[in-house]
Amino acid sequence: MIQKKNQPEDGILVARNLHKKFGDNVVLDNVSLAIEEGKTTVIIGPSGCGKTVFMKHLIVLERPDAGDVYYRGQRIDHLSGRQLVPIRKKFGFCFQMGALFDSITVYENIIFPLRQHYTITDWKAVDEMVKQKLAMVGMDGFQHHFPANLSGGQRKRVALARAIALNPEIILYDEPTTGLDPITSDVINELILKLQRELKVTSVVVTHDMHSAYKISDRILMFHHGRIIADGNAEDIRNHPHDVVQQFIQGKVSEAELAALKLGGTKFSTQFMPEDFE
Repeated sequence: MIQKKNQPEDGILVARNLHKKFGDNVVLDNVSLAIEEGKTTVIIGPSGCGKTVFMKHLIVLERPDAGDVYYRGQRIDHLSGRQLVPIRKKFGFCFQMGALFDSITVYENIIFPLRQHYTITDWKAVDEMVKQKLAMVGMDGFQHHFPANLSGGQRKRVALARAIALNPEIILYDEPTTGLDPITSDVINELILKLQRELKVTSVVVTHDMHSAYKISDRILMFHHGRIIADGNAEDIRNHPHDVVQQFIQGKVSEAELAALKLGGTKFSTQFMPEDFE
């Protein structure tokens, strides 16, 4: 029997029929997806479409109302926090704004996950580990700096170093190039590719940055209204026939949204001035 391509059973991470809503808002609508080991899967889509919520389900930061999540064939979405600890050590998470602790040094930020899970006795080995991880992202020598004294790009690179501190199998990236200039964004893209290549990690990247998506992806998925409406490589997505996909990747406002912005040509007779509120 020939197995259908992209069956949920094929991946290191598998979501089956995920459904999630907040109040009356359905955020994930029966989503099934397999994440292929050693590859970079990029998730795109408009704000509020469910992509970040989906990624949080992969590491069980959110739990589904219905459906299952599997890591290497083991169902994990129903596990307790304690049971999830050894599984979560296999993940690195790079948050949207880096999420570094400003009150401690770069060195202390890098070893934070180590302190959470282990009792450190060999500080010389820890020093070497920190040096190695920072060197991988081009930040060796910044161990004693504080995050507030770093540029946005440097903070992102330190966040990447922290994400790989425990030698994860999977790295989850939430908008890794947000707030960065084009050149610094491309540095982050190159680092994502480098970490996949040298550490053999599986990467899942949520992004609005199509330049980044095309460059780093093995596979791109587009979410819309809680469902996957496009799935393929960069060329497939560039040439996708769905109007919503083309509108998103080209960054074009729809006619309906444009009409709403214009308010149908309505002009208001009263213009308020700041002194009117005194």
